[in-house]
Amino acid sequence: MRNLTQVEATERGRLLDVAGYDIRLDLSSAVRAEGRTFRSTTEIRFRCSEPGASTFIEVAADSVRSATLNGRPLDLAGWSAEKGLTLPGLAAENTLVVDADFAYSTSGQGLHRTVDPVDGETYLYSQFETADAQRVFAAFDQPDLKSVYTWHATVPAHWTVVSTMPAERAEPAGDGLKTVRFVTSPRMSTYITALCAGPYHEVRDSHDGVDLGVFCRASMAPYLDSDDLFLITKQGFDFFHTQFGVRYPLPKYDQLWVPDFNAGAMENFGCVTHAESHYIFRSQVTDYEYEQRANTILHELAHMWFGDLVTMRWWNDLWLNESFAEWASHWCNTNATRFAEAWTTFLSIRKNWGYRQDQLSSTHPVYTEMPDLEAVEVNFDGITYAKGASVVKQLVAYVGEKPFLAGLRSYFDKHAWGNATFDDLLSELEAASGRELRKFAAQWLETAQVNTLRPEVTVGADGSYERVVVRQEAPVGYPTLRTHRIGVGLYDLTDGRLVRRERVEVDVAGEATELTQLVGARAADVLLLNDDDLTYAKLRLDERSMATVVQHIAGFESSLARALCWTAAWDMIRDAELAARDYLALVLAGLPAETDINLVTATLRQATSALTFYADPAWAPSGWADLARTARTALAAAEPGSGFQLAWARAYASAARSSEDLATLRGWLNGGAVPAGLTVDTELRWTVLDALVANGAAGPADVEAELAADRTASGEREAAYAHALVPTPENKAAVWAQLTGPDPLPNWRNRALLMGFAHPTQVELVRPYRDRFFATVAQVWASRDSEPAQEFAQLGYPAYLVEDDTVAATDAWLAGEGHPAPLRRLVTEGRDGVVRALRARAKDTRSA
Repeated sequence: MRNLTQVEATERGRLLDVAGYDIRLDLSSAVRAEGRTFRSTTEIRFRCSEPGASTFIEVAADSVRSATLNGRPLDLAGWSAEKGLTLPGLAAENTLVVDADFAYSTSGQGLHRTVDPVDGETYLYSQFETADAQRVFAAFDQPDLKSVYTWHATVPAHWTVVSTMPAERAEPAGDGLKTVRFVTSPRMSTYITALCAGPYHEVRDSHDGVDLGVFCRASMAPYLDSDDLFLITKQGFDFFHTQFGVRYPLPKYDQLWVPDFNAGAMENFGCVTHAESHYIFRSQVTDYEYEQRANTILHELAHMWFGDLVTMRWWNDLWLNESFAEWASHWCNTNATRFAEAWTTFLSIRKNWGYRQDQLSSTHPVYTEMPDLEAVEVNFDGITYAKGASVVKQLVAYVGEKPFLAGLRSYFDKHAWGNATFDDLLSELEAASGRELRKFAAQWLETAQVNTLRPEVTVGADGSYERVVVRQEAPVGYPTLRTHRIGVGLYDLTDGRLVRRERVEVDVAGEATELTQLVGARAADVLLLNDDDLTYAKLRLDERSMATVVQHIAGFESSLARALCWTAAWDMIRDAELAARDYLALVLAGLPAETDINLVTATLRQATSALTFYADPAWAPSGWADLARTARTALAAAEPGSGFQLAWARAYASAARSSEDLATLRGWLNGGAVPAGLTVDTELRWTVLDALVANGAAGPADVEAELAADRTASGEREAAYAHALVPTPENKAAVWAQLTGPDPLPNWRNRALLMGFAHPTQVELVRPYRDRFFATVAQVWASRDSEPAQEFAQLGYPAYLVEDDTVAATDAWLAGEGHPAPLRRLVTEGRDGVVRALRARAKDTRSA
């Protein structure tokens, strides 16, 4: 594929106006095992502002049969999938026809093909972001060359075909085939048109004049809870229609839950694809999973306006696309669905991702120039999504929600069906709010890293505040001190409950901000900065507040207040201000009483990470034992059949190390004593088996027996992961050979093997692969599609080896020449994690 630069895109965008695409796909080969490619014939009509000029079009095909420009054959000698096709001597009005064979994908990019092991049926779906439309049809593959699309697909007669627009007609095409033609679409970018095909199970509904559809593979139909999917979608439509003041512009809205998807979902206009593995539940799950699914549904729905109707001009504004959808989904979830505490989840899950990403050496401003597509690929990160959404939330607090929405409506009205920039949005927000926003934007969007807000409190002899100062700190090398609009909450401890007595809202700026309005007020048991989580900053607690929180964190009535305290503690352990054993003590004391399932889920994951990476290895076994014991107790105390019971059961399986605990888990699989109300269903069985395999208490035969009872795509994925966990040198060598061999693996298998290759109990087993990773990573990067290449660079990095030798080996590799910048970035991020873990372990060791 061509690594399109911004300079090239700008020049081509100036030169061309694309009137329309007519795309004809022959997908009849998809059902044949030997059918490696499909035929795609594209007719593109476009105008050129400078007749006689030359340009190029992307054609990342396997081979090109023919290409004609205005009826003249083009010379194909210079074509390649990496360079595209040169178009010389353009006329004012042009017609280009490209007839080519493209390869089906197994990497989740382009036109992905999956064969369902349950019934042998084949499923296809497209994935074109960032610039993978060129893997399916000849395309001017950049976001500002919008056009209309007419799709035609020849497929087996029993298949369903879904695109951005409704099907216009289907005609027999002989030999058990049919050709489906779709209504010509409105203008949109190449990366958000779509086509999906296969014997998909379909359920239809309608709401407020919009035709709705949900789809999944036939074998997953029993698990498609369409009523809930439609409910969230309808609630989202009602909310966004009211708030945005612009109706969804297409006649239908289809959502497909597809296999082997790399991300959570993709905002194809009117044809959204979701990750089946994340969001179709074959077994009991908690409200955490349901809320995550609702958030993703609403995130993609928000994109229909912000991203699809109005689209960024170039990938510099990718952050705005994703940040807005991220903010809008949590805003909608909070106000329009049963997940009224969605901002708590945003803080505990998404925002923590942003904080982590922003403290890596690869940190970048929210707004970042994207010189080319390779730079874009690695910027789908926590800064682009979570920090950006936090800035949007802070912007809403800064200008007020009503002026924000007024500006947004004007923005949609002015730029519908076109392209726009953040500056365009800012102009509308300034006009609506009357506030100057350029300085706000500069300090929040054009600078990197995260500030820390720390209270300094002086309490007088009478128990009232003599002085309260908010100190703002900036990390070394990133001196920006931002303006923060924050709430400050005063909480009193009464009968074990922490009740908010007062909340003031203030602007914090510079190194020190005096809170004069608190002078003379009775000192609170907890003074909580950033109450209600308006800004993006790390928080600290004063000594009095911290002592109260350690004993009474469950006493806060507000889940958001509890989340702020849990997050502050997590930041402190990562910054080596709090020992891992002290963090775990806080978790074990306070988490069993936590009533928000999202906080339970997030904090248990963090406790596991703390023991894996931040605890003194000499003490860590005691920590694992304490966590397992607490999880087992909390599991027994939880309401039978509840999500909390399931969450603690998962935590118990993850923490189990002792022969007694492993025997208990084995009993769960074999029908022994199971806690009342706990259903050891398909997914929990795999979770338990993984724990047994990783600890050497089960083996390959057990995995094969479990797979025999779950011969599905999900079962195959789970089995691949479990096999990779088998703790023998021979198995690790075999897994590594698959991951680094000459033949790329299907994306689901590549990911499962990478995730199972290393485990906290297997540090010595994977030690030999530190040097092998650095010897191999460049070759894997060069020979794989971008998604699996990135996964190998991230998951294959020897992060479990928290040692100076890992840092030294990384430095030696980085000192080499010729490594692509995106790969260097990912390896450097791995190094950052090890350096941070070394500091945290040293803190934990000193606290012994």
